[in-house]
Amino acid sequence: MPRIEHFRKQAKLHLRWHREGYYPVAAIIREMLPRFATFSDQDILRAGFKLADAQELVARRAGFESWQALLKEREPMTDTPSPSATATILAAEPQLFVTNMAAAIAYYTDRLGFSLAFSYGEPAFYAQVARGGARLNLRVTDGPIGFRAEEMDALSATLTVDAAKSLFLEFQQADASFHQPLRTEPWGARTFIVADPDGNLLCFAGPA
Repeated sequence: MPRIEHFRKQAKLHLRWHREGYYPVAAIIREMLPRFATFSDQDILRAGFKLADAQELVARRAGFESWQALLKEREPMTDTPSPSATATILAAEPQLFVTNMAAAIAYYTDRLGFSLAFSYGEPAFYAQVARGGARLNLRVTDGPIGFRAEEMDALSATLTVDAAKSLFLEFQQADASFHQPLRTEPWGARTFIVADPDGNLLCFAGPA
C-alpha cells in the first residue's frame, strides 16, 4: 500500500494549486469537500483553504472519511522511508484529445455511465469524466493528434473492471460504439474496446 508520505505530498500539492489559483483544483475541491459544493470556481479559489482541508480532500479521494481515518489505516507505527524506497504511483488519468467537448461529454455520460467531474473554460476546452476509480481528462484540439486510432488500432487507455461481460451488456444496451466486441484473450482476460466520437479507443479488461 502507498506510504503515508505520498498522501502528504498530494495534500501539499493540492494546497499549492489552490494558492496559485490553478482552476482545475477548484472542481476537485467542490467534488470532494461537501462544504464547497455550492461554491463557484472563483469563490473556491478565494476562500480559505488550509493544509487540513487539503489532507481531508486527499483522504476522501482515497476512500476514507477523514485524514485521521487514513492515517489509522495506512500509517504504521514507524514510517521512516529507507534510502532505497521508491515512489508509488497513486493514480493514472489518461488525457484524451477531442474535437467537440460537448459531444464528448455527452457520449461519456449518456452512453458509458461516467459523471462529469469538472469542465473548464467557456466554451469548455478541458474537462474530466469519472466512473468508479477511472478518471479520463478530455482536451479540445483543433488539429490532428498525430495518428488515427481507428486505423492504427492504438489504445488510448485500458480500464480494469471486475465484470467485463456485465459492463459490455450495459454499454450494448446504451448503444455504445464498439471497436471490438467482448472476447476472451489467449491469456485469460475478457476484453472489449469502445470507440468515442473522436476515435479514442478504450479497452475494458477483466477476469474471465
